Order: sequence, then C-alpha cells, then structure tokens
Amino acid sequence: MVQINKVILEIRAGAGGDEAAIFAGDLARMYQRFAEKKGWSFQRLEESAGTKTFKARISGEGTYDAFKLEGGVHRVQRIPETEKQGRVHTSTATVAVLPEVEANEVVIPDSDIEWSFSRAGGPGGQNVNKLETAVRLTHKPTGLVVACRAERSQLANRETAMSMLRAQLYELEQAKAVGDVDAQRRVMVGTGDRSEKIRTYNYPQDRITDHRFGAKVHDIESVMGGSFDKILKGIRKAQDKKKK
Repeated sequence: MVQINKVILEIRAGAGGDEAAIFAGDLARMYQRFAEKKGWSFQRLEESAGTKTFKARISGEGTYDAFKLEGGVHRVQRIPETEKQGRVHTSTATVAVLPEVEANEVVIPDSDIEWSFSRAGGPGGQNVNKLETAVRLTHKPTGLVVACRAERSQLANRETAMSMLRAQLYELEQAKAVGDVDAQRRVMVGTGDRSEKIRTYNYPQDRITDHRFGAKVHDIESVMGGSFDKILKGIRKAQDKKKK
C-alpha cells in the first residue's frame, strides 16, 4: 500500500453559533501547532471570516496516518468568553481529512473542468488585489466546486485547486467501493449536530474523550496548544486494550 504523506484538512463550524466558529479556529490552531512540532508543512488554503470554514494542506511523512481518524463531529463543552452567567455551552465543529494523491492516480480530462477567475481580496499585496489570481473550478461530471485564493499567482492557485479536487475525487472513489458516496460522507462528518460526536473536549473537567475507542486524556490546554500526540497515544493505548 502506498504511503500518503499529504492531506487536505477541512474544518467547519457546526452547532453553537459564534462559539462553534471559535472552536473550529481552536482545532485549526491545534493541528497547525502539532504539524509545526513534527516539522511538517502546514499551508492554509481557505479561511472564512470567523473561521466558519477552514481548509489547509499538511505535508510530511506520516501525515495521513496521524490525521486519518480525525474525520467526524468534534464537540466542545466550556464557558464561552461571551457568557455572562458562567453557564457551560456545548458547540460542535466538523472535520474531514482527504488524502492528497498524485496527478497520475486521479486523471481528470480538461473538458471536465470549468474555470472562473477573480481578484483575490484581503492581505497579500497589491498584486493579489489587482490581478485575477483567485480561481474557482467546477467539476462538471460531479458538480464539485473548489475555490483557491491563497497563492500569489493564478497558476499556483490553479494547481492547488486541482490538488484539492483530486483529493475529493479520490475520496469519492474510495467511498464507492463500500457504498453510497453521500451516505459515506454523512457517516464521516455527520450533520454537525451536538448529539453526533466522535470526540468531546470537556473544559470544566479538563478531559478529552474519544467516544469511538473509549480513550480519555487530560490537560486540554496542552493538547490544544499542539500536543495533539497525546490524543493519538490515548487512542493507541485504548486500541491495544481491546485487542487483549
């Protein structure tokens, strides 16, 4: 089996309003800091205002193995900074992890792609704002839409958008092998509802629980600061116990 060392990470705010968006941003920073500690490349591809949607590419040996279990609904229980009465709120964010594959593994005919271009607003210098560097593509056979404005040139954004599309098409092909595509994606990320979760980050009890494996770890601040490997070790330990 070919080792996959690049992944596309997608995080979206779920139930919980502004607090869900803040939590989505917290997850993005946790993964980024962990990647930096491992010496991996972490490239932001898309980030909406308030971190309601976040996409990044993570590259480095062992990235897919580290992130492959992150897909699903992540739930946080804590007192938001905006909460005046000290009540604990429950919010969610969904995470999807797509393996990024080489171009020869997913062949996409040029005739299947419809492109559009626009100026990329926001930071990045005058070149970004004056030239049509932002790209948006539509994969006509599936209706998938990918946009990218993170790079400084249109060519670089086109290449990144195609990589993101290949990752999504690869996921679709893998899902077809075991069943309906839409059903598989719903299984992975759910609807974002509070009742659907793979993991809970309980701040009052300083505990993170992975509900699939029964793994529990403490010291949330450390984990969210980039010590994500504590969760991975907790999962491996719980898996080993079940095997015995």
